[in-house]
Amino acid sequence: MANIEYTDELAEYFAKQNGTKPRAGWSNIEVDEKGFWVRQANYLTTAFGDGEGQNKVKEKRYIIYWNPGCNWSNRPVIARDLLGLHDEIKDYIVGPTGKSNKYGWGFGDEEDFKDPNTGVYFLSDLYTNADPSFSGRATTPTFADYVEKKALNNDYHRLTNYLEVQFRKLQPKDAPDLYPKKYRKEIDEFNDWLFPNINDGHYRMAFSKSPEGYKDGHDAFHAALEKLDERLSTNRFIFGDYVTDSDIRAFVSLVKWEAGGYLLVGPQKKRIREYKNVWEYVKELFQIPAFKNNTLPYLPGKDDKPNVLVFGQNYLSRVATTIDWEEYFKSDGSRKANSDDPDNIFLKHHEDESIEDYQSEISTTKWNDKRNEVRADKNFVLSTDPAINPLKGLLKNN
Repeated sequence: MANIEYTDELAEYFAKQNGTKPRAGWSNIEVDEKGFWVRQANYLTTAFGDGEGQNKVKEKRYIIYWNPGCNWSNRPVIARDLLGLHDEIKDYIVGPTGKSNKYGWGFGDEEDFKDPNTGVYFLSDLYTNADPSFSGRATTPTFADYVEKKALNNDYHRLTNYLEVQFRKLQPKDAPDLYPKKYRKEIDEFNDWLFPNINDGHYRMAFSKSPEGYKDGHDAFHAALEKLDERLSTNRFIFGDYVTDSDIRAFVSLVKWEAGGYLLVGPQKKRIREYKNVWEYVKELFQIPAFKNNTLPYLPGKDDKPNVLVFGQNYLSRVATTIDWEEYFKSDGSRKANSDDPDNIFLKHHEDESIEDYQSEISTTKWNDKRNEVRADKNFVLSTDPAINPLKGLLKNN
């Protein structure tokens, strides 16, 4: 841990050492003229694979930079741990730089304020190493090559899919199948519906600059929760008996919202725990070590200093630091009744399925379209009602 305070003056000094540019703000580029939140497209979206120009999968040279206050950050770390890749892919929790955070994410907990993996002062330096013309915002999660000291991908829309598919050859043989090849179209479609309605629903409320923008996000969020609650009334997990990529994405948003995020944003139709099936679903996922271990330590505890990046100081100091979160998210195991395979929560890879058979090109998403008007259109319509699981009974362990 650093023994001196990370001041703005120190950040300025470090930035001058290698010409680091200030972090671009979001308010003037991610809020439209009506005050609606329109999230930017991800900057580094080069796929992983063996094709020309793609990021190659290599052993023991990757790291995930993340921050628990970012709803996208926990997802690839949870996936990494579920897939048994924790010895292959490192992770590091970044923090603000100086009081103003003018230069974005950095390494304030280190004695020399440098990343111990690459030697840089700011996460954005890894972006500049990858693209000298970079002038945007270095975001979390960032997947980087710590040997070459450059960022490779910050596409949280598809990063977990790359870990599931293109990193299959580095996973242990008994790693779970979170993204079965036969049903990737259905999973991708659901994830692309989940994003604007639930995952980004938080931000549509929190970062809008008009009452209409807030209402737009609020109504979409709770309408989607109603659909999800209905779906989970007869499905143990989103696609049936086994955890898939979609459950990782839903869990992170739901658990953080219930733990206090909703109190900082504004009036809500309901709390997460008031959606009976969603609430029991969140609690069951919390019991899985990869989910709990990448969530519980970052929820406010009795001895914690308030982390305003996650929940906000007032709520933390008054209420959240008194809560026993492990008890709060304790599950009674009743959701097993919704499964035809109650003693198993993961789908196994077929024994006759080779690594090559499992791999495929990962789909693109409209949410990375460079055109603001495309990303501003939140009306992503599923081919089936989101309350209905189109894969009911199709995911089976042999």
